[in-house]
Amino acid sequence: MIRFKKTELTNGIRVVSENHPHSHAAALGVWVLTGTRDEDPKVAGISHFLEHMVFKGTKTRSAFQIAKSLEALGGELNAFTTREYTCYHAYVLKDHWYKGLDVLSDLASNMALKRDDFRLEKSVVLQEIAMSEDELEDLIFDVYFDRALGRHPLGRPILGNLKSIAKLKQSQVLQYYRERYIGNNIIVSCTGNVDHQELVEAVQKFLGGKIKRRVGSASRKPRHRPFREVIEKPGEQTHLLIGFPCTSFKDKLRFEAFIVNTLLGGGMTSKLYQKIREKRGLVYTIHSGLSTFLNFGLLSIYAACEPKNMKQVVKCISSELRRVVKSGISQAELDLFKTQVTGSVLLGADDIDNRMQSIAINELVFGKYKPVENIIEEINKVTVKSVNEYLRRYLDLENVGAVLMGAGANELSDWFKEIDFKK
Repeated sequence: MIRFKKTELTNGIRVVSENHPHSHAAALGVWVLTGTRDEDPKVAGISHFLEHMVFKGTKTRSAFQIAKSLEALGGELNAFTTREYTCYHAYVLKDHWYKGLDVLSDLASNMALKRDDFRLEKSVVLQEIAMSEDELEDLIFDVYFDRALGRHPLGRPILGNLKSIAKLKQSQVLQYYRERYIGNNIIVSCTGNVDHQELVEAVQKFLGGKIKRRVGSASRKPRHRPFREVIEKPGEQTHLLIGFPCTSFKDKLRFEAFIVNTLLGGGMTSKLYQKIREKRGLVYTIHSGLSTFLNFGLLSIYAACEPKNMKQVVKCISSELRRVVKSGISQAELDLFKTQVTGSVLLGADDIDNRMQSIAINELVFGKYKPVENIIEEINKVTVKSVNEYLRRYLDLENVGAVLMGAGANELSDWFKEIDFKK
């Protein structure tokens, strides 16, 4: 029987766990509630840079010792930074969970930040930013967020920019670490065959010295602006990204957004995949996706094709969007895509690493536990009427943002900038 428990330490750290008694593994995460959204423009990218720096060494472990610590046990250690949080996570055998937490806590508490390491890693991150200019399928999303959200911090690239990283000072990184990596800003999550009380005692040992202090939160809701952007880049294909503002984590129509995303481009049975790839062969890649934040969301459609096919691809996407907005969803379609979404949720529930992330994000967003059964209940409550309400409210064809990037983009510029998705 899977059991969830939560404990809050006196310094504000929240410890959440889900016991999976038959699992041979344990997944652990130390979540720091800071990301791109919390950064001053002058130090854009500092959250991601800091994530790099902690792996260069702590006061008790060298970079090699950090890398070896869990790999030598057959485990995994990694981290990632988003626009709203940073996560350090480990996946180990259940008998090694204590070691995993020890290493994660070391990263979140004891960064050494040596001068030579700082200079070296700054060079590495500057190269990473430069390389990102060549990864058009990723770069197009950064361009979209920048143009759609303007000066709002959610619109900035997670990596920062060449100027902000080049000017970043060692003292600024250390100050950010001290100010943001504190008790109130940390969630520790664990799934697997791990006793909750033992976990709490270990967190108290490793992170109990963290101070309790409130930190400011950048909670201002961004405003999405419709736009058209064209960027010529060398390559074989032209890339397209179309977006609509949609539901946040807390929106009552959040699960309707899941259904609409699945219907449009969430898999091989989706409308856009079938119409544009399978029936017409215009693209190799086309899909839709949801980017969900505390008080904002984005539904996006991505496609890549030969330049000569782009006009036809946009025409097909536009006509399908208009059809969906006008006709809504049928009961048969709803049943199909509800089954797909439900199956995806249930399959994900068997992955303890996925569950580790889910219980942490639910704590971060809602401050409470949401078992898988409750999620399925919410999905089952979705109706044709509620999906059509979502379509009326969010699939606004006048509020479309769109980026065209890659080979032949300039030749399509005049046509692309005049596109009206309503016609």
